[in-house]
Amino acid sequence: MTVSELTPVCKVRRLPLKGEVPVKAGERVEPDTVVAQTFVPGCPHLVAASNLLNIEPGELPSVMLKKVGDRVQAGEVIARYSAFFGLLKGRCQSPATGVVEHVSAVTGQVMIREPAVPVAVKAYISGTVTRVMPGEGVEVETTAAFIQGIFGIGGEGSGKLRLAVNDPGEILSPRQIKEEDRGCILVGGSLVTAASLRRAEEVGVTGIICGGILDKDLHDYLGYEIGVAITGHEDIPLSLVVTEGFGRIPMAQKTFTLLRKLDGQQASINGSTQIRAGVLRPEIVVPRKGAEMTKEVAATGLEIGTRVRVIRNPWFGKLGKVTGLPVELQKIESEALVRVVQVGLEGGRRVTVPRANVEILS
Repeated sequence: MTVSELTPVCKVRRLPLKGEVPVKAGERVEPDTVVAQTFVPGCPHLVAASNLLNIEPGELPSVMLKKVGDRVQAGEVIARYSAFFGLLKGRCQSPATGVVEHVSAVTGQVMIREPAVPVAVKAYISGTVTRVMPGEGVEVETTAAFIQGIFGIGGEGSGKLRLAVNDPGEILSPRQIKEEDRGCILVGGSLVTAASLRRAEEVGVTGIICGGILDKDLHDYLGYEIGVAITGHEDIPLSLVVTEGFGRIPMAQKTFTLLRKLDGQQASINGSTQIRAGVLRPEIVVPRKGAEMTKEVAATGLEIGTRVRVIRNPWFGKLGKVTGLPVELQKIESEALVRVVQVGLEGGRRVTVPRANVEILS
């Protein structure tokens, strides 16, 4: 999990299919700037018109009231048949509003396609367009503070950061969410409750960042059990980024201190999470205009003093520093022989866990 005060951030913004890119390389963009747009073909509807009219497929074109390319409304009559001086009658109505796309004299079917759906891809972050992919999208780069979470829900959003608590161990309560927080991204402490999420939704908050959330509160807010393999498409008006894990877990001091420093600045948030192939973590990006990059040494692996988080029970979510890296393989409860790491947890306790059970906090 990355927690960096200043780092280059590059985002690829791509359309689902070919379209138009209205921006140019070198252009400055904001989170709400549309950088690519297209139209997705509407849903097609097939109508077995000849069957409904009780005629042969080859007769269909002659009884059509609408021709290919004509616009129709849902329920509008598109074909009518009459025989034996009006004793036999039949009509066919459009099942949807759209355009007559095809009339088949072979199958006797009529295809009605709903109107195309406009799709606009926004920049998501404040930055500069560094590359344009004609007809597809762009790359946007910026220098920013960058924080990754453990879990999140909700899609992309942007707004002003506001520190809503005074301590990383504090619970974000509904009374701490004010009317003037509309459009803001709130920084909580150790826990956000379902009541707080509902209050945030009522006010119009863009997003919430907190240390933890209880599974029952998540279920209570969403109304259903969530599959944590892939999130981000929930039908909710805000985004949530959990930085530590499930339960009441104080936000890591490094993360909280950085967010306190960034209080009042414009930020982008994305709760989308994918924990299977192609891992995607929820994130907060805070562009730092005018900030100078300092050369940072990338962490190459575990070493004495490395800050880590334990990601398996019984110490799940606990933070600490590496105090020892035994070379010998050690037997764990499953009787497997694995490499282990000795960690000094915050609070003074020392534990030994498999190296696979920790993640480095950069």
